[in-house]
Amino acid sequence: MLKSVYLVLVLQTVWLVQAETPAYIKQCRREDPKLVNCFMGAIEHLKPYLAEGIPAIQLPSVEPFKMDMLALQLTEGPQGYKITLKNMEAFGASNFQVKSLKLSENNEPFKATIVMPKLMIEAKYTSSGILLILPASGGGDFHAVFEGVSADLTGKTSVRVVKGANYLHIDALSLVLDVKDVKMSISGAFNNNRILLEATNLFLRDNSQIVLEAMQAQLQKKLASEFGKLANQLLKNVPIEQFYLD
Repeated sequence: MLKSVYLVLVLQTVWLVQAETPAYIKQCRREDPKLVNCFMGAIEHLKPYLAEGIPAIQLPSVEPFKMDMLALQLTEGPQGYKITLKNMEAFGASNFQVKSLKLSENNEPFKATIVMPKLMIEAKYTSSGILLILPASGGGDFHAVFEGVSADLTGKTSVRVVKGANYLHIDALSLVLDVKDVKMSISGAFNNNRILLEATNLFLRDNSQIVLEAMQAQLQKKLASEFGKLANQLLKNVPIEQFYLD
């Protein structure tokens, strides 16, 4: 009799967990010999939900993916050319593919590589200093297209217990970005002074990789921080048990 009651309780618990599993979670089997591949598929399953956002768990859309500010020193000297980018918006972050995934084991960090065909970045910018012998202080709109984007992610996780349920938490996350091709330009600057606009766009066209290198350390840090926030917003709303079918 007790065994029967216990079995019923277990089955009811399993049914409730499965019934409450949200649509944006693709479940995997713990004993699946290709568990890593299943998890990679589960991450890609999130793409349309990340694009639209998930209001039920206060997860914002990543289209656009928003960042606050980058400050760049592009040429040296007291009159060196400086650019500050604000209100940055990146489009295309939800169109990603998980190329590899290594799960965390024995307190080792997890590792993942994701690729995105294209990221388009829009921002407001201000500049100061001398560019190509011309005074180039002003402000306007900044545009960039990153193609062939690859991000190597490394992170550490822990398990937090809340009301008897286990939740995964990303404690630390770092990111290394690789971009095969980049194009940058500005518009609406210098009161549309043609000479200054052309000089600045010529500089950005010929030195786009240098500008990318100048922003890379800050950009990687901000992307890692924002990715971590998004991931933890999801993870704190889904118990670990709901990621599994059994």
